[in-house]
Amino acid sequence: MTRWRRLSLRSRFTVLAAAAAAVAVVGVAVASWFVVQAKLNQQFDDQLRSYAALAAQSSTAADALATLRPVDRRTTDDDHHPAELVVQFVDSSGAVTTAGAPGAERIPTTDQARAIAAGQRQRVEVLRIGGDQYRVWTVVGRDGLVQIARDAEDIEQTLAELGLLHAVIGLVGVLGAAVLGRSVARTALRPVDVLTAGAERVARTQDLTAEIPVEGRGEIARLAEAFNAMLSALDTSRTAQRRLVEDAGHELRTPLASLRNNVELLVHAERQHRDLSPTDRARLLGDLSTQAVELSTLVGELVQLAKDDTDPEPFVPVDLADVVESAVDRARARAPHVRIATDLATSPVVGDPVALERAVLNLLDNAAKWSPPDTTVRVTAGLEAGQALVTVTDEGPGIADADLPHVFERFYRAESARALPGSGLGLAIVAQVVTAHGGLARAEHSAGGGALVRIGLPAVSHPNP
Repeated sequence: MTRWRRLSLRSRFTVLAAAAAAVAVVGVAVASWFVVQAKLNQQFDDQLRSYAALAAQSSTAADALATLRPVDRRTTDDDHHPAELVVQFVDSSGAVTTAGAPGAERIPTTDQARAIAAGQRQRVEVLRIGGDQYRVWTVVGRDGLVQIARDAEDIEQTLAELGLLHAVIGLVGVLGAAVLGRSVARTALRPVDVLTAGAERVARTQDLTAEIPVEGRGEIARLAEAFNAMLSALDTSRTAQRRLVEDAGHELRTPLASLRNNVELLVHAERQHRDLSPTDRARLLGDLSTQAVELSTLVGELVQLAKDDTDPEPFVPVDLADVVESAVDRARARAPHVRIATDLATSPVVGDPVALERAVLNLLDNAAKWSPPDTTVRVTAGLEAGQALVTVTDEGPGIADADLPHVFERFYRAESARALPGSGLGLAIVAQVVTAHGGLARAEHSAGGGALVRIGLPAVSHPNP
């Protein structure tokens, strides 16, 4: 079994093809040999029975043999062609008279022959007479038994030649099947070789954009298509990961530099034994606290983005209105300077309630950040044209036309937002969550001049099927 497992697929295919051909050829050859043997024996025995019927009408073995000589062309009595036909009479007293070639041996009187004399069923016997194999037929004559024996050498020789011929043909057939099987295996496994070469090339070059050529519509073609889809998914994942790392490195550089400068300033003042004024110290400590919070928020959002990319939570039936209501409660505690008005209707969807709540909360945080004090952020949820829609509207300055196509991109910040705290990842997380749920996020201008952000998700019949 271990040696079999070490064989290549092509070698296994060849061995199996040769084995299947060998079994088929041997089976057919053996069956054919036995059929021919049965047919020859049947013809031989039928002729032997007809001879016995003729011999039973004679009074002596010699007369019977004389009657049968003209009938059986194979029966001669010269030195070169010994007689193949032997006739034997056994009378009721047990006396035996044998007629055949000069010196013909007596046919043994077996128990079966005696049973035939007692009236039991007749059948052919195979006996050795003078070193040769004879087939013997016994019948009841006028005064005892009449036995006809005939040499079966021709049948034996014919069957031996037929067996040898079948063996040669079978061997040739098996060898031909092995050669043909290897050729078929080479042809059938050529797409596998192409697929293997493509996989090895990808492993060697790390080029995930290379595609495996797809030929036909069979199982190998499906495997190649699946492999190409896997490469595409891996390339997309690696590109997103690289972009996330590059963007994160770029965004972390600025707050880390500012944090390091403030820390170095404090360390330098301590080394020089210079006392900072309470105002300067408070300002530095405040900057350090703000920068630490910004770094924590940025790192948390980066971790969340990476987690959603690689390990999404399973989807379950959920009412989007309940998700929005939970997010609104959290947003009210985080932004007490604005009012949040809701108009929520049942909106059943299938998704990750934690991710959806985080997306809605990011929308609310973004709206609250841009809203002046004592203004209202309006939130609606409901069904429209087979979609569950959530809209968040604020009364802030709105989004510039040039920024509308980019607000959901990672780390994108408008010119007016660069002086405000934030990482530029909040709306990117919203877009990622909505896209993962098969929906769409869109930003536009509200009727009152502020910003309106709308997300739509596929609705289902009810939240708890």
